[in-house]
Amino acid sequence: MPDFEALVRFLVTPFLESPDALKLNVEPLADGQRLWVRVAFDGDDKGRVFGRGGRNIQAIRQVLKATGTLHGCSVNLDVYGESSQGSGDGSDRSRPRGGRGGGRPRRDSVSRPKPKAPTPRRNDQDT
Repeated sequence: MPDFEALVRFLVTPFLESPDALKLNVEPLADGQRLWVRVAFDGDDKGRVFGRGGRNIQAIRQVLKATGTLHGCSVNLDVYGESSQGSGDGSDRSRPRGGRGGGRPRRDSVSRPKPKAPTPRRNDQDT
C-alpha cells in the first residue's frame, strides 16, 4: 500500500504559502479497502489549493482515486472547511465538479454569434 500521506503532501504543498500549516489525517476503514484522508491548511491558501472552479482539488482527488484503484482500495479526500468553497454539505462527491451538473455556464463556453464582416457593395458600373 502506498504512503498516501506522503502523496497528499507532495500534491498539496506546492499550492501552500505556509506548508508548515498543513495537517493530515489518514484513516483506513473496512480492512484497508477504504481510506479516508482529511487535510487542513490556512484559510489564505484555500483559493490556490482549490483552484479556479475547483480544478486543482479535483485533480488531486483524481490522482488519489487512481492510485487507490491500482492498489485495490477506494480513497476519499476531505478538506476541512470545504463547505465554504464547495457545495455546502459535500453530498456531491461522486459527481465530478464542473461537469453537467447544471448551474451557470462558464464564460468561455458560451457560444455567441460572431459579428459578420460588412460585404462590399458593388456598383453596377464596375461590372
